[in-house]
Amino acid sequence: MQTEESKQQIKNSVGRAIVVAVSVLLQIAWIMVTAQHLLKNSEVFNTIVTLLGWVVALHIYARNMNSAYKFSWIILVLMFPVLGLSMYLFFGSQFSNLLVRKFFESREGVRDHYLPENQDVWDSLQQTDRAIANQAYYIQHAGGYPVYQNTDLVYYSDTVEALEALKAELQKAESFIFMEYHAIEDSVAWAGIEQILKQKAAAGVDVRVFYDDMGSIGFLSKPFTKRLQAEGIQCRVFNPLSPLVNGFMNNRDHRKITVIDGKVGFTGGYNLADEYFNITHPYGFWKDSGLKLTGDAVRSLTATFLEMWSATQKEPENMEPFFPAVSYQAKGNGYVQPYADSPLRKKRLGENVYLNLIKNAKRYIYITTPYLIIDDEMESELVLAASRGVDVRIVTPGIPDKKLIYRVTRSYYARLVASGVRIYEYTPGFMHAKQFVCDDEVATVGTINLDFRSLYLHFENGCWFYNCKAVHDVKRDFEAVFQDSNEVTEAYSGKRSLTLRTGECILRLFSPLM
Repeated sequence: MQTEESKQQIKNSVGRAIVVAVSVLLQIAWIMVTAQHLLKNSEVFNTIVTLLGWVVALHIYARNMNSAYKFSWIILVLMFPVLGLSMYLFFGSQFSNLLVRKFFESREGVRDHYLPENQDVWDSLQQTDRAIANQAYYIQHAGGYPVYQNTDLVYYSDTVEALEALKAELQKAESFIFMEYHAIEDSVAWAGIEQILKQKAAAGVDVRVFYDDMGSIGFLSKPFTKRLQAEGIQCRVFNPLSPLVNGFMNNRDHRKITVIDGKVGFTGGYNLADEYFNITHPYGFWKDSGLKLTGDAVRSLTATFLEMWSATQKEPENMEPFFPAVSYQAKGNGYVQPYADSPLRKKRLGENVYLNLIKNAKRYIYITTPYLIIDDEMESELVLAASRGVDVRIVTPGIPDKKLIYRVTRSYYARLVASGVRIYEYTPGFMHAKQFVCDDEVATVGTINLDFRSLYLHFENGCWFYNCKAVHDVKRDFEAVFQDSNEVTEAYSGKRSLTLRTGECILRLFSPLM
């Protein structure tokens, strides 16, 4: 349990976030005030800003980027030139994180070297189902993540069961433990994990913990990292918040990964904070899901972790010991393909995995997501799928964690419903699971929300799998979720007021920038 001292330290961490936010706003405000002064007192400067706004707008239009992003940035730049140009310079341009991108690219050799394609597995999948194989082909060649057999999956519809399974496997660690999470809370759930990590580190196991500064800032105090290091646990913070404006601050590590000895891995939608295991209930019952992988496919989770870990150090390390030959014989014969996405790459792997599933759906496709803020392409694919007779169902939260974002989510319902998509809201509380299941054949479970932040701005990961028992387990979980949810399809099928539609249009106009 948290002591009063640790609670106060966490409050101080939240205060640090407030200081950073105020500092960033003051810098932007200073730029705007200075520019506005020059606009009023210099016709030359006014002309330059106007011309620059149009040049940047044309540049945005010509960029190879999502059309919804283009439109939002162009409107912002042309309507509010000083604010728009400042925001685009720091957060939207190709040069805002150029140096960071180049550094991360230098670390991508982990995948190239340690994740070779298995031709036998690929040939087998092609012979089984060419359309499914095409989906795996895309993940392999666009992302560098191969498809595996000889891997068993366990799907957890209950995060409490997932947590207990995680702790049981941690107890078995002999060589190394890698943990990468968007949010860790120094409280009840983490206390049980830390006790095991401490014991394992004392026994000589290489234990590494990696968390996102923004994701954990309301959960952790500054001494947390030092305490873990004193216990023999290596601990690093991803992308610490800085009071100086920089574009990379907008890119957060949203991944959830645990790797144990290169043999067992965990991933899914849940972080290591009490609310994810319903120890606390800030938004009603928290619904989430996860996976345990045992066998060859764990290699991809190992590489994903090490790629990010190595990006926080200047000199690369010898990674050979972390890719041992695994003597494991899987009970099932399905196909498993863990993958990861990065905002620093041009290809939007996470979104395209979802799009490929929707495009190839024949009978049904079921989706859960905490947020539904999608671009025209995703919306069109969902509409087309429903229009060709596919049973398309989407489950969103019944109790929101962010009320403004919830309003934006609901603004997408009407057009989807008009084309036959069925919308459910999870009545008991907050739906945080991010998963698709399709035709009793293929599914994906991971960290990737259906919103612009996950699809375009965050480091994410997921696991695609085909012809596994876990696919049917995901399907059964959906059937239970439907029973616990309120179908709101009819409520959004009629006419709505002009005021409501206008408000939704304004929210959706700038939703890509939220």
